[in-house]
Amino acid sequence: MAFEKVKDFFAQYGKKVIVLEASSATVELAALALNVAPDRIAKTLAFQLDDGVVLIVTSGDMKIDNAKYKHFFHSKAKMLSADEIFTATGHKVGGVCPFALPLPCPKVYLDISLKRFESVFPACGSSNSAIELSPTELFTFAEAIDWVDVCKPLAE
Repeated sequence: MAFEKVKDFFAQYGKKVIVLEASSATVELAALALNVAPDRIAKTLAFQLDDGVVLIVTSGDMKIDNAKYKHFFHSKAKMLSADEIFTATGHKVGGVCPFALPLPCPKVYLDISLKRFESVFPACGSSNSAIELSPTELFTFAEAIDWVDVCKPLAE
């Protein structure tokens, strides 16, 4: 159901969602299935704030930097559980994306780590789907509020 909503969302803009034969439920699996570097996978992370849910879309080679997150959001980073993510987004873990979200809509931010790429691959509501978008297109289609700097490399 979530996949169909996302597919229909992009169809109205003439964009085609990629349906994969293999799982794309993790950054590593998505990179393998799409034959791209893991850092080009745009992963969507969900957090609880006092005034609702926030989604942060970041590069596949990044993780939340707690100090940067707290400085920007004035709150400790509290990730949502799988059930909470589904309730907030309508998407199951493995296919969470910032598209075709239910109301009230979570706030969406994009991490600046995505800006270094010509295109990235976010999920599309299922564990075997993606779409190739430029960071600017991702910002527009996700109806993002702003670019943020709240991540650091996984290697740190």
